[in-house]
Amino acid sequence: METKHYINLETQYGANNYQPLDVVITRGQGIWVEDVDGNRYLDCLSAYSAVNQGHCHPRIVETLVEQAQKLQLTSRAFRNDQLGPFYEQIYQLTGYEMALPMNTGAEAVETALKAARKWGYTVKGMPDGKAEIITCDGNFHGRTVTVISFSSKDQYRDGFGPFTPGFVNIPYGDIEALRSAINPNTAAFLVEPIQGEGGILVPPEGYLKAAQDLCVENNVLLIADEIQTGLGRTGKLFASDHEDVKPNMVILGKSLSGGAYPVSMVLSSKEILGVFNPGDHGSTYGGNPLGCAVAQTALDVLVEEKMIENSAQLGDYFQDKLRSIPSPHVKEVRGKGLLIGVELKPEAGGGRRFCEALQERGLLAKTAHANVIRFAPPLIISKEDLDWAFEIIKEVLLMT
Repeated sequence: METKHYINLETQYGANNYQPLDVVITRGQGIWVEDVDGNRYLDCLSAYSAVNQGHCHPRIVETLVEQAQKLQLTSRAFRNDQLGPFYEQIYQLTGYEMALPMNTGAEAVETALKAARKWGYTVKGMPDGKAEIITCDGNFHGRTVTVISFSSKDQYRDGFGPFTPGFVNIPYGDIEALRSAINPNTAAFLVEPIQGEGGILVPPEGYLKAAQDLCVENNVLLIADEIQTGLGRTGKLFASDHEDVKPNMVILGKSLSGGAYPVSMVLSSKEILGVFNPGDHGSTYGGNPLGCAVAQTALDVLVEEKMIENSAQLGDYFQDKLRSIPSPHVKEVRGKGLLIGVELKPEAGGGRRFCEALQERGLLAKTAHANVIRFAPPLIISKEDLDWAFEIIKEVLLMT
């Protein structure tokens, strides 16, 4: 009855812009969550990879509480004692010499787009108002009007026009399409190293390196959206690292704060982010002391507890296990690290019924598009817990 009560409240008073599974979570610890009726579940979504460090990581929570009791927000009208150390930590971890903090992933994407356009005009010397940014079919970079302007999914655009001009979409993973799309007014190429919401789509091997070479050759910025794929999710610090690619700009969010507070960031060089002058861009909450303190600890535990290495080792192990399931419903298993998609055949009837069956057995997962089940547990998961999850997934994928 508790679950039904909370669902009824959401249905009565909330906008109908999501279709969640009917589980009402009340607490979480590590890889496990519990609903209001006392049922326990292994979380295989990690809040779309925002909880890479696990639910309520004690060190992150301790930092959150300690900083919240000391100083929460100053706005950027004043300086605070957490922002500078956060910048230094990011530089030492990634090698990017300049950063611009925001709050949500969509805000960080907008920041990168603005920086790319201004760089195009002030550094590359393109005619004012003519900058183009190349994007990919199947992309997901957020929900703002500008971002949905280059979405290829009809539902994301339906009823929300007019749209922002200046974007050119090309097929994902097609290097020749990128070559053909680049012209003198191209400022940047924005790409996800792996398309998460698009269905855990991994591009052909060598694609990112070839894209980087094309961008260098044509003085075009390569922007990697690592909001979901970054910070260990794919078994490397960044998914771009799998091809030894260092993009001109990297966009981070989600697990940058371990899921404890909204923190996002754009990383780049001084030449690129240096195009911003005071007043060009900003955010009341961006770079706030509470978020900066939490993010520093979230990065510390990610590295010190070797979560990235765990993702690499167990990701390969779990994918091999999933590929061994002789399910008539499965078309393909793909991914990197602990970002894994199980694509179902069209005749399987969609992924939601399988996710509901997993929920009934104590495991939470979600679809990416209609026919792909995404498995992305917290990076602290153990081999034993994955073995437990595998038996449940196997049972569900073998059902009729």
